[in-house]
Amino acid sequence: MNNDRYIMLVEDNPDDEALTLRALMQSNVANDVVVAHDGEEALNFLFGERDGAEAARSPAVVLLDLKLPKVDGLEVLQRIRADERTRLIPLVMLTSSKEESDVIRSYTSGANGYVRKPVDFVQFAEAVKEVGLYWMLVNEPPPRSAELGG
Repeated sequence: MNNDRYIMLVEDNPDDEALTLRALMQSNVANDVVVAHDGEEALNFLFGERDGAEAARSPAVVLLDLKLPKVDGLEVLQRIRADERTRLIPLVMLTSSKEESDVIRSYTSGANGYVRKPVDFVQFAEAVKEVGLYWMLVNEPPPRSAELGG
């Protein structure tokens, strides 16, 4: 990874992954993107053994699909919020679910945002662009000492 702040995308649908990555590129969000294809892979990346400085780095934002294989998005969200090392990472649900209960459960579990994936690529690209620009350029992240629980 070539810069300090990166985006983590957790998405099991290859088409949605490609569209999200394309939308981020088109919006000139130059940060690296780490992709996990299911909830288990995301948790392993965040909490598993990683080498050196990589292990201390948290994503600037996590874009998390709700409906994932192995470990669903809500459980991933809850596990991220339950650990002091990751509890302050901004997390946006990026999902096609229109269920009101999913929106409510996402926010009550600690999501910072909930973005529905529009079917239309132009709308989808615009939504991803806005999310990426906000979290990577506008938002002030918590100090590293707060992120690490100290």
